[in-house]
Amino acid sequence: MAEKFEALEQQLELFIENTRQMGIIVSDFQPQGQNVLNQKIQTMVTEMNEIDKMRSQIENVHVPMEVFDYIDQGRNPNLYTKDCLEKALAKNEHVKGKTDNLKRFKAMLLVELSKVFPSEMEMYRALKQGRGPT
Repeated sequence: MAEKFEALEQQLELFIENTRQMGIIVSDFQPQGQNVLNQKIQTMVTEMNEIDKMRSQIENVHVPMEVFDYIDQGRNPNLYTKDCLEKALAKNEHVKGKTDNLKRFKAMLLVELSKVFPSEMEMYRALKQGRGPT
């Protein structure tokens, strides 16, 4: 898969370079340069067709929009995955904390209920363990 991306990268670099060169030609256009301009246009059309042919090779690749935000912000897009993992770990820790608190609350509630309603809680424990009431 990596070689497909490398081929696309090379083709895009060629296209970008020819676009830059065309900008230079057009910015100082002179009638005798028409043939050169026509060749550059034809080269760009050919390169766009080559890029379009490569599209089918990488169709199943989906890039999250957030990656483009990283690029727009001048950040390294390779950090996107790392940041996602860090956010997921932080969220997991947050949820784990809530789960731990809920377990502690349940245990404390059972202790307090056993003090106030000892016979009912004994029946609850027996039913929970599958023994039936005593």
